[in-house]
Amino acid sequence: MLFLKSNFMATSILTTEDLYDFKLELLEEIKQLLQTQNGQPAKRWLKSAAVMELLGISPGTLQNLRINGTLPYTKVGGVLYYEYREIMEVLEKNKVQNRF
Repeated sequence: MLFLKSNFMATSILTTEDLYDFKLELLEEIKQLLQTQNGQPAKRWLKSAAVMELLGISPGTLQNLRINGTLPYTKVGGVLYYEYREIMEVLEKNKVQNRF
């Protein structure tokens, strides 16, 4: 058991179970952080600005990808949304394999 003192001089007792619960919560938070840093955004749907940043392209290039059907999108009101998974599929489908 671990004893902690607060500013009010009261003593709190931490049990092994408390530490185990804390460990599980911490691991889950780390897992979520790693997922977002491995290129997987927390959101399933991305707006145009996020897609342009992700792909490093201009607004005109993004518009061309929509017009020629390369990049699927959904329009709700006046806002365009792109599904992250579909963006990754387009990149994989268009991957060029250099063979020397």
